[in-house]
Amino acid sequence: MIKFDKLDYPKNGNKIEIKDGQLIVPNHVNIPFIEGDGTGKDITTAMRRVVDAAVEKTYKGKRKIEWFEIFAGEKALALYDTRLPEETIKAIEHFIVGIKGPLTTPVGEGYRSLNVAMRQKLDLYNCIRPCKYYGAPSPVKNPEDMNIVIFRENTEDVYAGIEWEKGTENVKKMRQFIEKEYGIKLPEDSGIGIKPISEKCSKRLVRAAIQYAIKNSLPSVTLMHKGNIQKFTEGAFRKWGYEVAIEEFRDFIITEQELLEKYDGKMPEGKILIKDRIADSIFQQVLTRTKEYSIIATTNLNGDYISDACAAQIGGLGIAPGANIGDNIALFEPSHGSAPKYANQDKVNPSAIILSAVMMLKYIGWNEAGTIIERAIRKAIKEKKVTYDFARLFNINKELKTSEYANELIKNIIKES
Repeated sequence: MIKFDKLDYPKNGNKIEIKDGQLIVPNHVNIPFIEGDGTGKDITTAMRRVVDAAVEKTYKGKRKIEWFEIFAGEKALALYDTRLPEETIKAIEHFIVGIKGPLTTPVGEGYRSLNVAMRQKLDLYNCIRPCKYYGAPSPVKNPEDMNIVIFRENTEDVYAGIEWEKGTENVKKMRQFIEKEYGIKLPEDSGIGIKPISEKCSKRLVRAAIQYAIKNSLPSVTLMHKGNIQKFTEGAFRKWGYEVAIEEFRDFIITEQELLEKYDGKMPEGKILIKDRIADSIFQQVLTRTKEYSIIATTNLNGDYISDACAAQIGGLGIAPGANIGDNIALFEPSHGSAPKYANQDKVNPSAIILSAVMMLKYIGWNEAGTIIERAIRKAIKEKKVTYDFARLFNINKELKTSEYANELIKNIIKES
């Protein structure tokens, strides 16, 4: 048993194991959670209550989650004198699957981003953000068409944080080096950043997206890139994406070029279409031709943009879940931030972290419990029993608190036949 310094190992339950590349999930399972900063306490508490109710309703006591709190952000600072203690990283590695609330990254100190730091330390290279319509008011005519899963590369691109500030000695050296070695002269008042896109990280991201498409019988994977301008980073991502598709999944896929040249535009049964789109083009196409996209695989910054744009069509970030997954570890989290101005007000929408927990339940094979939560959310939204953000969209005066919304979901779960 692993030893912790300031954490008590769970007294009950058992940890998830990996055998021959497969998760072995005990019926009484330990799941570590990070409460989060700002609104984290309110929404994480609501999530745990809803998940526990769904697990109890579905499995009648035969399965149970033993929650185990670990720390990052403000709580960690008080306990460890650092916002991201190594013990937290060690605990996630040990227990394999976890969930976290949003974390605040202070401006001008410490980590560039706690979330990015965790992803990089744990090599959680694959950020999965599904955007699926649950009935919330939307600015588009047919929001029900939105059912897209974004696979966002999580470890490189501009999020690698390789940059130098204007006016510093380091940026001066970099400008001089670029001018001397490559003949490129930059303005003296420039800040400079480097955007690394590697073959390894690109291929493993696209590989995971295609595997997900095969597992879930989805019709297409679209490579989103800006390769027409950034030919050796974004363009290379596109090239490597096609390479991994053709070399490793030849029996499962056809390319868009093959569709037109060999199949006269008629999609053969049982195949997955691999295609690519320029980033600016796909932003308008997810609005105007939404049904044509099921999985979008893309680089880090593009993925951040497109996932928020898709979330806007289904009600906003309040209902946008996410997961960060590596080869052996999965950490689930909502796509939104910590909203510190609403901290401890029992006000904000917990749907994003609850749906992140749905992703977690399905990841460990407890699909039935996840599905019952989704139905409870649909019912609450249909009946307009919602928190302030959706009440505003519905243009109604009555709104539920975070805890009251959780109560409503639990009531819907209990009433399930």
